[in-house]
Amino acid sequence: MKNLSTLLISLLAWLCSPAWSQADMPAKAGVCIGCHGPNGNSTMPGVPSLAAQNSRYIYLQLRDYQEGRRQNDLMTPMVAGLSKDDMREIGNYYAKQKLTSKGFKPDADKAKLGKAKADETLCAMCHLGEFVGQNDVPKVAGQNFDYVVKTMHDFKAKTRTNDAGNMTSVASTLSDTDIENLAHYISGLN
Repeated sequence: MKNLSTLLISLLAWLCSPAWSQADMPAKAGVCIGCHGPNGNSTMPGVPSLAAQNSRYIYLQLRDYQEGRRQNDLMTPMVAGLSKDDMREIGNYYAKQKLTSKGFKPDADKAKLGKAKADETLCAMCHLGEFVGQNDVPKVAGQNFDYVVKTMHDFKAKTRTNDAGNMTSVASTLSDTDIENLAHYISGLN
């Protein structure tokens, strides 16, 4: 029932949003606004922003939801009817949007420790410098703090595994404190 309520609230937010009628927005992306925000800038703590995310990553995540490699009670039904062209179009649209600041104020000491852990675990090998991402590796700089923490915990717990094992392997070496510090560092990047 909670998921149905969340979905209904998301749809209502979408219908009430002035962004739903943007001329360049793909028709199938309109429903995304309810959770991911206008132009892909989420204001919901546990929901990722899609703005400025690379299009291939968005396409692959939508496909993974559709094919059951990634699970989420809200996302799975949202992607059920999307074609590959729809998913590419959605990815291309959000990749062109500007990521806005979440106003997150990282704890400077935790962010410093997070950067040291990122350097130690070689995060930039995949996510690139400043965590801007590439191809099928997401841009995580400036993401919602709660989403970053949850995602790393999900990889560590192996409840999210659609990454060919890369993040699962790295996350398994992280303590809860490491995850919090990394999230302060990553979420504080713009």
